Amino acid sequence: MNLRLPALRLGVNIDHVATIRNARGGDHPDPVQAAQIAAKAGADGITAHLREDRRHIRDEDIARLMGEVDLPLNLEMAATDEMLAIALRHRPHAACIVPERREERTTEGGLDAAGQVDHLLPFVEQLLAADIQVSLFIEADARQIEAAIRLKAPMIEFHTGRYAHLAEDVRSPELARIADAAALAVKNGIEPHAGHGLTFDNVGPIAAIPQLVELNIGHFLIGEAIFGGLANSVAHMRALMDAAR
Repeated sequence: MNLRLPALRLGVNIDHVATIRNARGGDHPDPVQAAQIAAKAGADGITAHLREDRRHIRDEDIARLMGEVDLPLNLEMAATDEMLAIALRHRPHAACIVPERREERTTEGGLDAAGQVDHLLPFVEQLLAADIQVSLFIEADARQIEAAIRLKAPMIEFHTGRYAHLAEDVRSPELARIADAAALAVKNGIEPHAGHGLTFDNVGPIAAIPQLVELNIGHFLIGEAIFGGLANSVAHMRALMDAAR
């Protein structure tokens, strides 16, 4: 008898709806409306990155996402006092600590948790004390997983950017690296997620990794929404993820 793997959760990142809005100012398009559409189309959660420069989500968006969307919010944040205070004020379901450089276009690689344990520890402790689930956005690397264990982070999210940018015929070693890291995380009681650069064409092999619990996908889905609508974009990604299981 073939046993199906548990369904993967899909977290939809609505940052780039806010990016389009911010390009001209005003309130359109509304990232909260995008989150509501994603919820109806099969998303299990909403992800939003509140950056220091507010290039995507703005502070008022966080309050609205918490109050107007019936899905858990995963707040991506840098490990700074400002972002910690915002997270503690709003108390989202989860906070994913990510690296952040002001000049980067998007998050470039995983957080060096192994090199920042002492810096990260008070952030993780205070978030957990506020009943906020903590995730660390890291590379699929044993050294980084060991740091997550030391920090007592209940979740990690693997950066899949390297995998996403490889041609299909040379992707296998990177896929195996992510799969091995996911197995190591589960062995140590940590829930593994993954995200960055995932598309309709490359999500299947990642979604098929049995230990992964959640994928967070944003930029691609918002881009595809231009051509076919956000609901169709999210629903198709949901179907591909389910098929891989």
